[in-house]
Amino acid sequence: MKKIQMVDLQGQYKKIQPQVDKAILNVIESAAFINGPEVKQFQSDLETYLNVKHVIPCANGTDALQIAMMGLGLEQGDEVITADFTFAATVEVIALLKLTPVLVDVEADTFNMDIDALKKAITPKTKAIVPVHLFGQCANMEAVLEIAKANNLFVIEDTAQAIGADYIFKDGTSKKAGTIGNVGTTSFFPSKNLGCYGDGGAIFTNDDALAHIIRGIVNHGMYKRYYHDVVGVNSRLDSMQAAVLKLKLPLLDSYCDTRRKAAEYYNDKFSVSNKITTPITSSFSSHVFHQYTLQVTGVDRNALHQHLLDNNIPNAIYYPVPLHSQKAYADKRYKEENFTVTNTLIETVISLPMHTELDIEQQNFIIETILDFVR
Repeated sequence: MKKIQMVDLQGQYKKIQPQVDKAILNVIESAAFINGPEVKQFQSDLETYLNVKHVIPCANGTDALQIAMMGLGLEQGDEVITADFTFAATVEVIALLKLTPVLVDVEADTFNMDIDALKKAITPKTKAIVPVHLFGQCANMEAVLEIAKANNLFVIEDTAQAIGADYIFKDGTSKKAGTIGNVGTTSFFPSKNLGCYGDGGAIFTNDDALAHIIRGIVNHGMYKRYYHDVVGVNSRLDSMQAAVLKLKLPLLDSYCDTRRKAAEYYNDKFSVSNKITTPITSSFSSHVFHQYTLQVTGVDRNALHQHLLDNNIPNAIYYPVPLHSQKAYADKRYKEENFTVTNTLIETVISLPMHTELDIEQQNFIIETILDFVR
């Protein structure tokens, strides 16, 4: 059995190595390292794939969130609601812009934003909602949009973990994750379902005016060289990363399908244990399984984590500390009784290897090792 990895980027690269090497070499030979033709072509290809009017590439997923908020004109003190159970980047940019983060609990089954908690968190100062499509499936966007419309709020989708996922509306129509709210953002960090070989990100919107503002922000506030019309940042996707992403984009759906099949195999084998709760897929969203995350009950999760490591099985705890308990984001307004689900999840979740190169032999070893421990 080959070595098990949490994410096998080397194995994925080997399958497309000649094409990747040629694409990168072409950029080097052209010397168009910034805003080269590869960036423009990838932007166009991603717009087509997502069926969205505007894709604005940028340097990373965190920048994408920050720039989206800057583009919407949010002002110091405005409240922005997001989920407590997610990576810190989502709340980090809110605080960085001197906005006021408001954290809410999540659902016990999907780990996405709890809609009732969202409703309770809205105040006259609320200006935006940031639903996080965690681990690969969409938050309840139809409910989020209804709440946003009723309260005149912006919706900023954090799609860093769910690019390629589909949201299915009640009328049967669907949209890609990140294209549903006012603006969507994503990350192309190497381990993402669509990952580059460095850092990268993008912003999506169907709003022409917002797209224009954002295009200036990502490039020092310039629309014409040396004329700075808005306050901006320096956040550009470089041509080498765009070349890799352009090559991998046509493979994204097959990558997601491979992950789904691996998740289905895990689910089937773990169904024999009443101590293991496998991930669910919402009725309104497809799941692209950026992470495959179990919940365990009646089991010492930390001991299981170490047991897997002792057997050379990489695994991770996403996330060990909720955002409301992080020193940087602590706030006297937060009451522990308002985060009962998140506080349970941090003690019970464990994420297993999930990637396009995972094979049955590896999965069987992972599954047997876990089942032997929890029995």
